[in-house]
Amino acid sequence: MIKQILNRLPRKPSKSSDNREGGAFTSSSSASTSSRNSDLASNRFANSSGASFSGFKSTPSSGLNQGNRISQVVNAKLNGNTFAASFEALPSFRDVPNSEKQNLFIRKLNMCCVVFDFTDPTKNIKEKDIKRKTLLELVDYVSSANGKFSETVMLEIVKMVSVNLFRTLTSPPRENKVLEAFDLEEEEPSMDSAWPHLQVVYDFLLRFVASPETDAKLAKRHIDHSFVLRLLDLFESDDPREREYLKTVLHRIYGKFMVHRPFIRKAINNIFYRFIFETEKHNGIAELLEILGSIINGFALPLKEEHKLFLVRALIPLHKPKCIPMYHQQLSYCITQFVEKDCKLADTVIRGLLKYWPITNSSKEVMFLGELEEVLEATQLAEFQRCMVPLFCQIGRCLSSSHFQVAERALFLWNNDHIENLIKQNRNVILPIIFPSLEKNARNHWNQAVQSLTLNVRKIFSDTDPDLFEECLHKFEEDEAREDEVKSKREARWKQLEEIAAMKAASNEPVLVPPKATALKQSC
Repeated sequence: MIKQILNRLPRKPSKSSDNREGGAFTSSSSASTSSRNSDLASNRFANSSGASFSGFKSTPSSGLNQGNRISQVVNAKLNGNTFAASFEALPSFRDVPNSEKQNLFIRKLNMCCVVFDFTDPTKNIKEKDIKRKTLLELVDYVSSANGKFSETVMLEIVKMVSVNLFRTLTSPPRENKVLEAFDLEEEEPSMDSAWPHLQVVYDFLLRFVASPETDAKLAKRHIDHSFVLRLLDLFESDDPREREYLKTVLHRIYGKFMVHRPFIRKAINNIFYRFIFETEKHNGIAELLEILGSIINGFALPLKEEHKLFLVRALIPLHKPKCIPMYHQQLSYCITQFVEKDCKLADTVIRGLLKYWPITNSSKEVMFLGELEEVLEATQLAEFQRCMVPLFCQIGRCLSSSHFQVAERALFLWNNDHIENLIKQNRNVILPIIFPSLEKNARNHWNQAVQSLTLNVRKIFSDTDPDLFEECLHKFEEDEAREDEVKSKREARWKQLEEIAAMKAASNEPVLVPPKATALKQSC
């Protein structure tokens, strides 16, 4: 009886039932996150115009980290295919009134924060197509915008761009091999399977940065130093199409955001330092140098000390790595721009080239000679005279090179009228330095083209100053006769030693070498 009465009384709810019914925030955090993310990833992107992802309220400067968090959440949902069915296209901008277009724009930005797996082309085909079409609509909207972008819109734009672009690159930079072993033109570039979507995102970012409706004072809070550094990290991409877009985007950012210019230059410097002195591996050096070529072209005169230090500490040492053919054309342009801006830097540049001049790499030597010609073409007489002695000692070694392309490229310097005039004005110093190389080439070089070019250069000197030419020829013949005499004495002495050794060999007596013979042997 008592039990029956007690059973009819209402029971006190247990703690576990509390948790199940209304205590969602006291359950495990992963369950809570999963519940929120399911709502986030569904088609409720369109809940409200200004709404972003759940839990995504932060300061403007945190856009990059936000992108990573959202990407991780959405990717987790994609891998489980829990919301693919609800990923539907939003209305077109043409189908909504003007007052609703900004709200729709933000909703479309949020929807494009979903990142798909492009390594499997059979996965999420419909959703990928919807996202691509939405991205194209966003590009058109930004291109035709006729009002200033609000800070809320900028935050959403940077968030979407960060989620899609800032990722871990799948493959490491290619090994920079010795370039005689293979041809860079024949190397197949690595293509990113996600490029059809990445390209549209890059195009969107480029149009946003270049748009006159983008207020630089507001945008700089979101396109900040952290954003620039993450953008620079992407220059490591194996895909040349991505690096080409990055080059254009970074150049536009440099042009629009003047406050970021010193930071961008410093960040590029740091990439160069690490490449030169640590890794010698980076895919984007050529593109970064191309940006710098345009920047250097816009430097005001007189050049700041900071820019001169950049030349000495970064650009000139870039001649050191073995993989210089990958970026030499852009590097040579940057170097020449400095000399054209300030002709007094010619001496510094030429001595820097001589410091890193290759010894055993003939193809690299040919490139150095080509760059040297461009620098000399912008060099004035005073700077030329400061460095002409060490310069033509090196050119003399190139003239006598057994590699015909090196000798030929060195002889081509005389085809440049400005360089030829500089040489003629200083022939009294230069001709005695290079005359032995010219004479030996004319007599003994195995390549007919090198011999022919050498005879043309000899004729230039003989026509310009016959007396100096004859004097150098006479000195060369004297030096040659002296060398022949020393050589014959050396051979005679060695022959004498061999005879003495042969006489003593039978008796096993030690051979005592006279002091004079020892001194002669050491001098040889």
